[in-house]
Amino acid sequence: MKLMEDHREQVVVIVAGYTGEMARFIASNPGLESRFGRTIEFPDYSADELVRITELLAGQHDYTLAERTRSDLLAYYAQMERDERFGNGRAARRTFETMVAEHANRVARSGTGIEEELTTLLPEDLPDEWTDRSPATGG
Repeated sequence: MKLMEDHREQVVVIVAGYTGEMARFIASNPGLESRFGRTIEFPDYSADELVRITELLAGQHDYTLAERTRSDLLAYYAQMERDERFGNGRAARRTFETMVAEHANRVARSGTGIEEELTTLLPEDLPDEWTDRSPATGG
Protein backbone atom coordinates (compact mmCIF):
# COMPACT_ATOMS: atom_id res chain seq x y z
CA MET A 1 0.00 0.00 0.00
CA LYS A 2 2.80 2.37 0.86
CA LEU A 3 4.49 1.80 -2.51
CA MET A 4 1.18 2.49 -4.25
CA GLU A 5 0.73 5.72 -2.36
CA ASP A 6 4.32 6.96 -2.54
CA HIS A 7 4.67 6.28 -6.27
CA ARG A 8 1.11 6.63 -7.52
CA GLU A 9 2.23 8.54 -10.62
CA GLN A 10 4.61 5.74 -11.63
CA VAL A 11 3.00 2.54 -10.36
CA VAL A 12 -0.03 0.70 -11.62
CA VAL A 13 -1.43 -2.07 -9.45
CA ILE A 14 -3.85 -4.56 -10.91
CA VAL A 15 -5.79 -6.98 -8.77
CA ALA A 16 -7.84 -9.67 -10.40
CA GLY A 17 -10.37 -12.18 -9.19
CA TYR A 18 -13.98 -13.14 -9.12
CA THR A 19 -16.43 -10.25 -8.78
CA GLY A 20 -17.75 -11.12 -5.32
CA GLU A 21 -14.33 -11.86 -3.90
CA MET A 22 -12.92 -8.60 -5.28
CA ALA A 23 -15.82 -6.64 -3.79
CA ARG A 24 -15.13 -8.23 -0.38
CA PHE A 25 -11.41 -7.50 -0.77
CA ILE A 26 -12.02 -3.81 -1.56
CA ALA A 27 -14.53 -3.57 1.32
CA SER A 28 -12.05 -5.17 3.76
CA ASN A 29 -10.08 -1.93 4.15
CA PRO A 30 -11.57 1.59 3.96
CA GLY A 31 -8.52 2.89 2.08
CA LEU A 32 -8.69 0.36 -0.73
CA GLU A 33 -11.74 1.79 -2.47
CA SER A 34 -10.08 5.18 -2.94
CA ARG A 35 -6.83 3.56 -4.12
CA PHE A 36 -8.51 1.29 -6.64
CA GLY A 37 -10.63 3.87 -8.39
CA ARG A 38 -11.34 1.93 -11.54
CA THR A 39 -12.98 -1.46 -11.96
CA ILE A 40 -12.99 -3.33 -15.23
CA GLU A 41 -15.14 -6.42 -15.36
CA PHE A 42 -14.62 -8.84 -18.21
CA PRO A 43 -17.49 -11.11 -19.19
CA ASP A 44 -16.98 -14.86 -19.35
CA TYR A 45 -16.03 -16.28 -22.72
CA SER A 46 -18.95 -17.52 -24.79
CA ALA A 47 -19.20 -21.18 -25.76
CA ASP A 48 -17.98 -20.29 -29.26
CA GLU A 49 -14.99 -18.39 -27.87
CA LEU A 50 -14.11 -21.37 -25.66
CA VAL A 51 -14.22 -23.63 -28.72
CA ARG A 52 -11.89 -21.24 -30.53
CA ILE A 53 -9.50 -21.27 -27.56
CA THR A 54 -9.58 -25.07 -27.58
CA GLU A 55 -8.89 -25.08 -31.33
CA LEU A 56 -5.97 -22.70 -30.79
CA LEU A 57 -4.52 -24.95 -28.09
CA ALA A 58 -5.02 -27.98 -30.32
CA GLY A 59 -3.22 -26.28 -33.22
CA GLN A 60 -0.33 -25.26 -30.97
CA HIS A 61 0.10 -28.95 -30.11
CA ASP A 62 -0.35 -30.24 -33.69
CA TYR A 63 -3.88 -31.57 -33.16
CA THR A 64 -7.03 -30.85 -35.13
CA LEU A 65 -10.65 -31.13 -34.08
CA ALA A 66 -12.93 -33.27 -36.19
CA GLU A 67 -15.96 -31.25 -37.32
CA ARG A 68 -18.31 -33.26 -35.14
CA THR A 69 -15.91 -32.73 -32.21
CA ARG A 70 -16.21 -29.00 -32.72
CA SER A 71 -20.03 -29.15 -32.65
CA ASP A 72 -20.03 -31.39 -29.56
CA LEU A 73 -17.50 -29.11 -27.89
CA LEU A 74 -19.76 -26.13 -28.59
CA ALA A 75 -22.67 -27.94 -26.91
CA TYR A 76 -20.39 -29.02 -24.05
CA TYR A 77 -19.31 -25.46 -23.31
CA ALA A 78 -22.86 -24.14 -23.72
CA GLN A 79 -24.14 -26.44 -20.96
CA MET A 80 -21.13 -25.91 -18.68
CA GLU A 81 -22.14 -24.45 -15.34
CA ARG A 82 -20.82 -20.92 -14.86
CA ASP A 83 -20.41 -20.93 -11.08
CA GLU A 84 -17.43 -19.86 -8.95
CA ARG A 85 -15.53 -22.98 -10.07
CA PHE A 86 -15.84 -22.03 -13.75
CA GLY A 87 -12.37 -21.13 -14.94
CA ASN A 88 -13.23 -19.19 -18.13
CA GLY A 89 -10.20 -19.68 -20.40
CA ARG A 90 -8.82 -22.17 -17.90
CA ALA A 91 -11.92 -24.32 -18.59
CA ALA A 92 -10.86 -24.56 -22.24
CA ARG A 93 -7.31 -25.49 -21.28
CA ARG A 94 -8.45 -28.17 -18.81
CA THR A 95 -10.89 -29.56 -21.36
CA PHE A 96 -8.16 -29.70 -24.00
CA GLU A 97 -5.78 -31.45 -21.58
CA THR A 98 -8.49 -34.02 -20.77
CA MET A 99 -9.13 -34.54 -24.47
CA VAL A 100 -5.43 -35.14 -25.15
CA ALA A 101 -5.26 -37.74 -22.35
CA GLU A 102 -8.41 -39.48 -23.64
CA HIS A 103 -7.05 -39.31 -27.18
CA ALA A 104 -3.83 -41.02 -26.07
CA ASN A 105 -5.83 -43.81 -24.42
CA ARG A 106 -8.02 -44.23 -27.52
CA VAL A 107 -5.05 -44.35 -29.90
CA ALA A 108 -3.22 -46.83 -27.65
CA ARG A 109 -6.29 -49.11 -27.64
CA SER A 110 -6.70 -48.94 -31.43
CA GLY A 111 -3.06 -49.65 -32.18
CA THR A 112 -3.37 -48.56 -35.83
CA GLY A 113 -0.99 -45.59 -35.76
CA ILE A 114 -2.68 -43.92 -38.75
CA GLU A 115 -1.44 -40.31 -38.88
CA GLU A 116 -4.92 -38.78 -38.99
CA GLU A 117 -5.91 -40.80 -35.94
CA LEU A 118 -2.77 -39.63 -34.14
CA THR A 119 -3.56 -35.94 -34.65
CA THR A 120 -7.37 -35.71 -34.69
CA LEU A 121 -9.42 -35.20 -31.53
CA LEU A 122 -12.83 -36.91 -31.71
CA PRO A 123 -16.04 -36.47 -29.68
CA GLU A 124 -15.16 -39.55 -27.61
CA ASP A 125 -12.11 -37.63 -26.38
CA LEU A 126 -14.34 -35.09 -24.61
CA PRO A 127 -14.54 -35.32 -20.80
CA ASP A 128 -16.52 -38.31 -19.49
CA GLU A 129 -19.34 -36.18 -18.05
CA TRP A 130 -20.14 -35.08 -21.61
CA THR A 131 -19.55 -38.19 -23.72
CA ASP A 132 -22.41 -40.00 -21.97
CA ARG A 133 -24.84 -37.36 -23.36
CA SER A 134 -23.11 -36.43 -26.58
CA PRO A 135 -25.23 -36.26 -29.75
CA ALA A 136 -22.36 -37.91 -31.64
CA THR A 137 -22.32 -40.89 -29.28
CA GLY A 138 -26.09 -41.25 -29.10
CA GLY A 139 -26.45 -40.00 -25.52
